Amino acid sequence: MNIAESEQPIKIIAKTCGCKGKGTKITYSFIDTYHSLCIDKKDIISSELEACEILLKHTTEKSDRQAIESEITELKMVLDLMP
Repeated sequence: MNIAESEQPIKIIAKTCGCKGKGTKITYSFIDTYHSLCIDKKDIISSELEACEILLKHTTEKSDRQAIESEITELKMVLDLMP
């Protein structure tokens, strides 16, 4: 699905969201939407992993930290399973 290469690596921002009673989830958004349809799945997951690791460094709440660590584990597993 790589049709074109962008000048910069893919930049994705990770954010935590959710209510305290329902649990915390991780959401992602592209910084630059140009060529967002021409990105390889593996590149997207790698960028999500990088964004989560950056978010983890800046997180102080225990529930958010657990959700981010769980997301990092899942993303690493997905990357390992991809060909």
